[in-house]
Amino acid sequence: MDKGKDMVVKFLIVALLQVAIFASIYETNCMECHKSMPVKIDKFFYRYLLKYSSEENLKSALTEYLKHPTKEKTILQAGLLNRFGIKKPTTLNDKELKEAVDEYWEIYKVFGKLK
Repeated sequence: MDKGKDMVVKFLIVALLQVAIFASIYETNCMECHKSMPVKIDKFFYRYLLKYSSEENLKSALTEYLKHPTKEKTILQAGLLNRFGIKKPTTLNDKELKEAVDEYWEIYKVFGKLK
């Protein structure tokens, strides 16, 4: 490999490592699956917010669902439930799950953003 190509390869490796290091748990574990769904992840947030009303209740319900998903706990509408089914339990540990749910809240919360 010539010196120019070698530098490009090194640069690309460093860039990919930086992306991997700085990608959040939310981005790598939640967005990865949700980005291909016909209903975007923000719509799920608003359904949770309508049902649970507060930050504490929403985070608690979402965490419980992600750890122990059941048909009774889901907020999916019947059509989506039939199409996608109940998700598998998260593989994230409690700390990682809390971090992901906290980031989800921060991204989509409406409190303090309405005028």
